[in-house]
Amino acid sequence: MTSTVARPDTAAGSPGPGAPPPDEPGGRSGVAGLLELPGQAVRAVVKSAATTPGRLSVIAVGLVLLSLLAGLVATLSAQNKDDTISGLIDHREPLAVAAQQVFRSLSDADATAASAFLSVGTEPPALRQKYEQDIAEAGSALAKAASDTADVGDAAKQVDILNQKIPVYTGIVETARANNRQGFPSGASYLREASQLMRTTILPAAQALYTADTTKLSDEQDASTSFPWAAVALLLVLVAALVLTQIYLTRRTNRVLNIGLLVATGAVILSLLWGGVALVIQGTLVAAGKTDGTSQVDVLVRARIAALQARADETLTLVARGDGDTYEQQFIKLADQLVGPDGKSGLLGKARDLAIGTPGQQKIEAAEQAARDWSLAHIQVRKLDNSGQYQEAVDFATSVSKDSAAAAFQRLDANLQDAIDVCRQEFLDDTRSGENALTALAPGVGVLAVLAAAGVTVGVRERLREYR
Repeated sequence: MTSTVARPDTAAGSPGPGAPPPDEPGGRSGVAGLLELPGQAVRAVVKSAATTPGRLSVIAVGLVLLSLLAGLVATLSAQNKDDTISGLIDHREPLAVAAQQVFRSLSDADATAASAFLSVGTEPPALRQKYEQDIAEAGSALAKAASDTADVGDAAKQVDILNQKIPVYTGIVETARANNRQGFPSGASYLREASQLMRTTILPAAQALYTADTTKLSDEQDASTSFPWAAVALLLVLVAALVLTQIYLTRRTNRVLNIGLLVATGAVILSLLWGGVALVIQGTLVAAGKTDGTSQVDVLVRARIAALQARADETLTLVARGDGDTYEQQFIKLADQLVGPDGKSGLLGKARDLAIGTPGQQKIEAAEQAARDWSLAHIQVRKLDNSGQYQEAVDFATSVSKDSAAAAFQRLDANLQDAIDVCRQEFLDDTRSGENALTALAPGVGVLAVLAAAGVTVGVRERLREYR
């Protein structure tokens, strides 16, 4: 007769035969099991690494990952440099030129407006056209300079000031002209008011905009020549790891050469050599573009602006008719900035020293000579005016005769513009050559990194086959 009494080990609620107890891994919840997976994986790797085949597999995976990581970082570094240099040529330098054009055109407009007031009778159409062209060029250049003011100092603030104040200036100049045409003496007062607005508000804003853009340009030039420490460090670590792996395999297998690892090592060393040579050439050329190009342009632009402001002071001294001592003192100050007390230093002297042995040297020396001629002509203008020969002073200041102040100033301005163009071309040529030095470097380093990873895979796989 069969008993119906339940046995103790099969009582209700107790696990059946073969069921894992609750405290064993198989009896844990799904979440707990997932949490244990990383630990299990680590233990499996450690257990595998205790054997030679397992150790080789771990080494191979590590080398492949390191190869790909080093290649990725090196590729991104090379591409970033290439993009930065392209941005210098196509974007940042043109914006700096636009800011310089705003500064120059406004300074020239102020000088031209003052010169027009010295003309007897109707304002010369040429001067009127030149003034209007300066204002138009300033507006066009300002629109371009304002197209990218993000992360460029307080450029946006300066653009707002210029947009607000330039129309006010042109309005005052038009009022001055209207009064001057009717013979009202108040025309000169309006002109001085306009010039005061230009000098105290508009030109400082234009200069601040120019300074912000040139500073940003300089910063990006420095960034393009910085050393890619992370990429180089990873590549060096990879070379060391490959060499140590080959030494390890030689001791384990008594085989001197492993073709796969040799290919991988050669690919990484080639990346280092190619990248090193390319970056040295690129850095040297970009630095030359900064020294012989943008740095010289900056000095020449400041010299040109000083000359334009001095020219405005020279003419305003005559417009003021005996009440122009302030303008004369300002002229003397600007002349010292331009050529120094000795006529051989100042901004032009600095530009000459920077340009020694460069294509711009001759133009700068010609500008220095024109500045000295202008200083002599200005002395003659003041002698005539101070001796009561006002009309003769005006004629000598504005005529186109070879020895006049106007002719000397025009030679100075033309030579400065030519020198600026030459130095700007130096920047473009050197920087483009630096960009060319990086041609195919980014994709090339990436391909070599993949080749290194493939070499590691093939080289270690051959050794693993020997253990099967």
